[in-house]
Amino acid sequence: MRRTRAALLASSSLTILLTAACGAGPSDRPGIAEVRPHSGGSAATSSSAPAAPPSAEVPKTDLAWHDCAAATFTKLGLGAPPAGLIFECGDYSTPIDAGGAVLGTFRNAAVRARLPQTPATATPLVLTSGADRSSTATLAGLVTGPTSAVLAAHPIVAVDRRGLGGSQPINCLDDDTRRSLADNDQSAKGNRIGAMAKVSQDATIACQDFLQPYQATFDAAHAADDIDQLRKQWQVDHIALLGTGDGARVALAYSAKYGEHLARLVLDTPIAANADSATRAEQRVKGSEAALTAFAQHCAALNCSLGSDPRGAIITLVNRAAANQLGGISANELLTGVSGFLAEPRADQADHTTDLADALSAAGNGDTTALNQLITRESAATDADGQFVSACSDNQKPATPDRVKQLETAWAKQYPVFGEATAIGLMACTAWPTPNPAQLPRTFALPTLVLGNDANPIAGSDARPSVTGALASAGAKTSTVTWQGWGYPVFTHSACVQQNLVGYLKDAALPADGTACPA
Repeated sequence: MRRTRAALLASSSLTILLTAACGAGPSDRPGIAEVRPHSGGSAATSSSAPAAPPSAEVPKTDLAWHDCAAATFTKLGLGAPPAGLIFECGDYSTPIDAGGAVLGTFRNAAVRARLPQTPATATPLVLTSGADRSSTATLAGLVTGPTSAVLAAHPIVAVDRRGLGGSQPINCLDDDTRRSLADNDQSAKGNRIGAMAKVSQDATIACQDFLQPYQATFDAAHAADDIDQLRKQWQVDHIALLGTGDGARVALAYSAKYGEHLARLVLDTPIAANADSATRAEQRVKGSEAALTAFAQHCAALNCSLGSDPRGAIITLVNRAAANQLGGISANELLTGVSGFLAEPRADQADHTTDLADALSAAGNGDTTALNQLITRESAATDADGQFVSACSDNQKPATPDRVKQLETAWAKQYPVFGEATAIGLMACTAWPTPNPAQLPRTFALPTLVLGNDANPIAGSDARPSVTGALASAGAKTSTVTWQGWGYPVFTHSACVQQNLVGYLKDAALPADGTACPA
């Protein structure tokens, strides 16, 4: 779903050679092997034991870190930073194109979090959230709740993707186009699929022209290059990498391009590997519906202001918004607020259930102030222009307008809250030049930890088998730890998951495959 985005500063002009390809037809099935859970994290043994994975290393040359806790937490609306938290910002130069075809550099932003008890000699864990939201926001969310076991053992360094957070900014869309993307062009008369095709064309032309001549450098592969540039800045041979949601796509690209430099790889809520856009969207909408159901159950148990049937109350509000009867808020904007809330990384998110309930019930009674504030916050977090560019740059196998029309009808019935809006939203990137195939490792032996849950608004459980299948095909052992709660990402919300993560980071020993952590 597209949302209203906060405008960002324009970036400086640089020089690049652009190659763009167009128009591969979609397929609705993943094109690689799928692996379902098996007994234990071990694979078949061979006559000679494989070499032990390397260890990550402490940076020899670090970034110039400076405290930014108060400013960051204020900007993200998280209140005061927890007492004792050390939260620092830094940046570094990264080539626009690591292959050398592009001249010039970008400035890439990073933040580091640690606790007073974090060992000074502990190796850092690198975090990327890809284009879901800034990695800075994910890391800040982790530290808002109870003391993190991961942070007590390792400093975490979050790297913002190009165009997001503190990294190279993008401001390529005009207000009218932003509004149309945010609304799924709800004001269009007649054929909304056709109207969204025109919006996609306008947005694509605007951003391609703005970014020219380096518009082809905002995909996951270039994000992986930026992470490796950090490794080089640190002067280390091996790093530990955690990718959440879309960041798992970046982490897989890193394993394909720089796998020999990985000491640990963790994929939290990975997006399906080599799937078409319709498949990825349906997996997301399934997870969103499940997350909303879990939220509604928790809300009802708290006797929240949405009444005894919070899910039904939300469906009523969506229908009112679709009929232009919710104070100027469109259906897609409403869903932006809801889905953004469900995907908030803050560790104490479940404690804020009544915040969403109260905003929604007030809107239902005519006061949209709190809901508009929520929509504005979530739009700024999840739909900057850089996210539009990144999402379209990685939109392999886009859906055709005819396919979207079919899904609009089918998903409206099958997924009554998020289905129709998600289907229409598939049109947002249809005019973008078709990107290169996602990079997946071909030979990769590092044991890999996969984290996930069913009630996840970024990617439900259906996405994981294609990822573990891709890794198995490359030669990697995997183990999946599942969390029985709702939200995203898994590692920020579950102490049990964090304990398994800390154990894996220590010696690369995988927990038993299928390990389950309670909500």
